[in-house]
Amino acid sequence: MKLSELAAELTEWIRARVHEAGARGVVLGMSGGLDSSIAAVLCKRAFPDTSLGLILPCFSRQEDLEHARLVAAQFSIETNEIELTSCFTLIHDRLQAAAHKAHGRAAGGVTIDLAAANLKPRLRMCCLYYFANSLHYLVVGTGNKSELAIGYFTKYGDGAVDILPLGDLLKTELRALAEVLGIPRMIIEKPPSAGLWEGQTDEGELGVRYADLDRIIIALEHGDSHGMRSGCDPELVLRVKGMMEASRHKREQIPIFRRTR
Repeated sequence: MKLSELAAELTEWIRARVHEAGARGVVLGMSGGLDSSIAAVLCKRAFPDTSLGLILPCFSRQEDLEHARLVAAQFSIETNEIELTSCFTLIHDRLQAAAHKAHGRAAGGVTIDLAAANLKPRLRMCCLYYFANSLHYLVVGTGNKSELAIGYFTKYGDGAVDILPLGDLLKTELRALAEVLGIPRMIIEKPPSAGLWEGQTDEGELGVRYADLDRIIIALEHGDSHGMRSGCDPELVLRVKGMMEASRHKREQIPIFRRTR
């Protein structure tokens, strides 16, 4: 399938899911990254008059804010920018103090704290659903197949969405799609980052390049369980399979107790 045809199919898929839900439009977070930029452009195509992008800075890099604004301006996407830094600080400080009292130790301090890092996307999720509820829109997620496969998303954060139009596209495929959509070059080429802390990059945190991750995912899908036929690094394949298994709970439905009688 040509990338232009794929873009049209994705656009129609978004439109169909929203209509099925009886909703009026879509809202999504615009981070200034590749995936959110692609999703925003597709949403704009699907719903020219009822698409809303939320720009939600929270100790965010100025470059990312500028890139989000650039995409919004270039594609005439309506946005609402809400500064969350002070809100995050208030919530985090109170939670940290409570955790210190409960456990008798600091819950992260000035070190990189996963609980604090995950608080950012969960706070943004609250904002997205506030607007979705207010406007009767659906929340569009920006997660891709590469990240979903290994659980590289925050549960009830950026993973808490209504639809995932990019969920069957690998990161390497998205870069090609971005070219067709006309996403600015500097966004396509900059290192992917969730912006969870200063200097954080996705590949650095994962310890694997997206190109290698995608090759492994394809190999596993084709029954190459060790990646040998596909030329993958066996040790890296084992690591990726471990990430897939450890994050299984993120992709499955919540376990519900069922009575035996």
